[in-house]
Amino acid sequence: MALPSTKADFQYDPNKSYLVPFILVTSLFFLWGIANSMNGTLIKHFQTALDLNRAQAGIVDSAFYIGYFVMALPAAFLMNRIGYKKGILIGLILYAAGAFLFYPAAEMRLYSFFLFALFVIACGLAFLETAANPYVTVLGDPKSAESRINFSQSFNGLSIIMGPVVGSLFIFSATEYTNESLAAMPVADAEIIRIAEAQSVQVPYLAIAGVVLLVAILFAITKMPEISSAAEKEASFKGITRHRHLMFGVLAQFFYVGAQASIWGYFVDLKLHFAKDHHLEIVQWLYRISETATPTQIASFHASFAFILFMVGRFVGTWLLTRVSASKLLTVYAALSAALVLYGWLGSGLSAVIAISVTYFFMSIMFPTIFALSIKNLGEQVKLGSGLVIMAIVGGAVLPPLTGLLSLSGIENALILPFIAFLIIMFFGWWGYKVKET
Repeated sequence: MALPSTKADFQYDPNKSYLVPFILVTSLFFLWGIANSMNGTLIKHFQTALDLNRAQAGIVDSAFYIGYFVMALPAAFLMNRIGYKKGILIGLILYAAGAFLFYPAAEMRLYSFFLFALFVIACGLAFLETAANPYVTVLGDPKSAESRINFSQSFNGLSIIMGPVVGSLFIFSATEYTNESLAAMPVADAEIIRIAEAQSVQVPYLAIAGVVLLVAILFAITKMPEISSAAEKEASFKGITRHRHLMFGVLAQFFYVGAQASIWGYFVDLKLHFAKDHHLEIVQWLYRISETATPTQIASFHASFAFILFMVGRFVGTWLLTRVSASKLLTVYAALSAALVLYGWLGSGLSAVIAISVTYFFMSIMFPTIFALSIKNLGEQVKLGSGLVIMAIVGGAVLPPLTGLLSLSGIENALILPFIAFLIIMFFGWWGYKVKET
């Protein structure tokens, strides 16, 4: 995928080492992957800890992705004025603050407080995602810019494996509870259990906040190159809608993120529905856990396997993109994802779980590929166009609650909207990506 060209004041110096700044920027890809992949754990966990149904729990994704929607353009404009390093520091501070807020939210057991904490985290991530890609492009030889971005993005794929693992080991209880089983208990006993369930998120999120603050300190004391462009500072949104491929790209990204959030958020529930037996052997071999693991814990571990497929898909997709056009690969991957989701919707048993898991492999290249195709040939409006594509992440706020409502009539119906979304992405890869001003 070709990177958008931007004339910047920064000049690469082959006599300087950019290793430390590059490592720090790459850590940002890792950090936002963890935050994203934890949402599926929270959706499942809050159903019991806070006595919510699936549709209510799905608002987790809404609060998270609304943060991106609200902050994407302000982050881009602000970093044009104060520089990328200060913008990244603001993002890291917001991320850490949101993670710290999980502690009082768990003490008070207020769902609205948890949602606010997730919103704050997402606002921070909007800064980080806006800054990371342009930074990586300049931290080294311009000839290797694309390989550096792909390398950094692989750490995003690595980190999203950790969310389900953290959930299974540190958040989900060793005893399986449901709202129905708790309702059958004495009120006082059920309340004690719900308190413990809510508080189980405190330590993991405090640990995340500590790591994020450490990275912020390292950024603060490290000299980082600044990227600036006078032409971009003067750019406006006037006439930007004439770029038809950008408008289709925003639509495709909206549905992609919505489909991703829906599948990731409901994977554990889908696994429990389609394959209620443990399928414990491979989990024991990889994670050395005991045979006493609950079905929910096992399902969460299986989600980590799916995320491994996502990471592998990133590497394979990066290799394929050097041989196949991005639009063709996106079309094929979207078509295969639609077929797999359709099979999962109509199928049953372990084969349905496998089909849903394999979609992770094909989803892996969709976000960056849609992004690259959408901002092609935007000239001085490239950053504003990028902001619009980032704002399309709000699809992750809109589709999951609708998915949750559909799942109330059968959890397999959580796959209806992702199926429609992949068809829309397939259209973008087949025709909508073509650059033509109208």
